[in-house]
Amino acid sequence: MRAVIQRVSRATCTVDGKITGEIGTGLLILLGVADDDTNDDLEWLAQKIVNMRIFGDENGLMNKALTDVNGNILLISQFTLFAQTKKGNRPSFIRAARPDKAIPMYEQMITTLQKLLNKTIATGIFAADMKVELLNDGPVTIVMDTKDKENH
Repeated sequence: MRAVIQRVSRATCTVDGKITGEIGTGLLILLGVADDDTNDDLEWLAQKIVNMRIFGDENGLMNKALTDVNGNILLISQFTLFAQTKKGNRPSFIRAARPDKAIPMYEQMITTLQKLLNKTIATGIFAADMKVELLNDGPVTIVMDTKDKENH
């Protein structure tokens, strides 16, 4: 799994002119699922997202996690995070999971994050033409790939 995590003051997802998800302070997460991702990848990434200390404390240092600031999440499915661009000018998405795998993994990530945070997660709509608007705070943007995780 790959995630682009952006600390935001606000973020909104709109589909066909209707808001599907909206948050204030929190994280906008673009999530891509690879064909070889497992539940272990999902659990590891969810824990990292919830516990990552990227919000400012009283001294302006990044020492607080999402739960410390009562932040929210807007989770957007994003298969294009697996674009391969080495050959030619048209990206290949062969590593991205097909919908029969990606949809259940995306839905499981929503459920897992909701359980960890004990609150509802705002979302887009899988495979829809989404318009995502955000006010990046910092800016703070972190890219994570579960294939890069260290096991200790």
